[in-house]
Formats: sequence, structure tokens, C-alpha cells
Amino acid sequence: MLTLSAAVKGKRHCWHCCPSCFFFQKGETVKRIREESSARVNISEGTCPERIITITGSTDCVFRAFTMITYKLEEDLTALVANGTISTKPPVTLRLVIPASQCGSLIGKGGAKIKEIRESTGAQIQVAGDLLPNSTERGVTISGTQDSVIQCVKLICNVILESPPKGATIPYRPNPSPPLSVFSAMGFFLMFYCASQLAKLHQLSLQQGLSQASQTLVALCQISFTLNLLILCILSQLIGSIIGRQGTKINEIRQVSGAQIKIGSQLEGTTDRHVTITGTPVSINLAQYLITSW
Repeated sequence: MLTLSAAVKGKRHCWHCCPSCFFFQKGETVKRIREESSARVNISEGTCPERIITITGSTDCVFRAFTMITYKLEEDLTALVANGTISTKPPVTLRLVIPASQCGSLIGKGGAKIKEIRESTGAQIQVAGDLLPNSTERGVTISGTQDSVIQCVKLICNVILESPPKGATIPYRPNPSPPLSVFSAMGFFLMFYCASQLAKLHQLSLQQGLSQASQTLVALCQISFTLNLLILCILSQLIGSIIGRQGTKINEIRQVSGAQIKIGSQLEGTTDRHVTITGTPVSINLAQYLITSW
């Protein structure tokens, strides 16, 4: 019997049409995965920024379920490009949740095992350095083509079976969403609003008498695009959650996406800092997605 979990964004927190929220859009998708894979598929309850999908069954059943999930992600990404929601299709990306005691086997001595998986599948795989909040689990991010991600999941399943978790596992449970007035402090920034839309939202917030914190939400993100450049303007107090302990999170995002990410000094007269992302359109899109996922 094998159990494998993944973290996905909840639909109501998906600011930029992230395909992983398809689980919460149509119940028949999950029903079909259950029926055709013969695996048990459970989705955590609650109004959290992300929710946990846990799949349990034989190795073949779990692998079949994740294969169906990957196909669906690829299908939704293709649809987003076709309807003009995004201009460039990013890689298929899964964020698995694995007990930290098993991550050592996944990495291998001197990183040998994870290097072998990367080379044999062609997928990018990165094990987070930090434990997920209030748990003994870590995030393992996989990205690449549909086929490379599927093969990577299969190899990870084999590693997990060969190396059972040691000791008690405290599962990751995302915290419930804070009220709207706290969103600005938590760093949920809007990603695809042009200046005119931001102005309209700001005016609306003033008319409705919302709190200063709620009004700040409207101005959290100011985006500038060039051919291969994306600039995010983020509150200084939120930068730490992007960087992570000793730079682990920002380095993980760099490695997985292939983009260059630079964090500037605090802008004079403001509480904001610029985060500059450069690279190919695909790597920029993926880096942006990963930053907003955390």
C-alpha cells in the first residue's frame, strides 16, 4: 500500500488561473480519477490558500492517478494558451508533500539519487530545505514536460516504497485563510492587473470604506513587462517568506525555474522592494508561479 500527497492551490486563491485548481472546479474530474485509477483520492477540507490531495492504493493505482492528474494539468495549460489567458505555456508542475525522513533517500548520498532521477527523466526536481509549517514533511517540486513529470513521479514512488518513513509523521495541514483585511500582510498579491484596473479597485475600496490593510492589497503588486523581464513590487515585510531560511526557498525557485531572480533594496520613501525576474518567457512564468505558490 502506497500513499502520496500533493499540495495544490484552492480555487478561490488562484489569482492567475493556475491549472492545479481544477480539482475544485468540477467534482466529476476527481470522481473520474477515483473510478479509473481505483485509488482512494482525498482532498483536505477548508478555505485554505492550498489544499492537500492524498492518494492511497497499490503502486499501480497511485501511479495511474498521478498520471491522470498530470494529463489534466497539461490539458488545462494548453487551454490557457489557446484562449489567450497566458502567452507562453509553462512546464507542468507538481508539488508533492513527502515525509522529511524519506527525503534523504530521495536525494541520495551526495545528491546521487536525485541527480539520477533528473538525468533519466529530464524533469526538474527540487527538495525544499525547510519543513512545511507545523509538520515533519517537505515539499518536493517537479516540473517539466508531461512525460518527464510522469516518469519522475514513478521513480519517486519506488523510492518511497523502498524507504518507509522513520518515526511518527506529522502531516502538513495548510492554515485556514485569514480575513481579507489581513491578506496584505500575508502577501497574497494580485498578478495580472494593469494600472487602470488597480486604480479602479483602489477607488472601489475607498468608496466601500474598507480598512487601510484591505486598500493596501490593491496596491501590493505593480508589474512591468519587457521582452524577458518581469518586475514585482513587494512589501519589504514579505520578502523573508520568499527568500526562506538562509536563502533556501529563493534558491529552490531559481533552480526549478531556470530564471534569474534578484531582490533589490527597499525603495526610497516606500516599504516596497523590487523583485526582478529575467530569463526565457517560460522560466519567468514558472518562477512567477512558484513565488505566488509559496
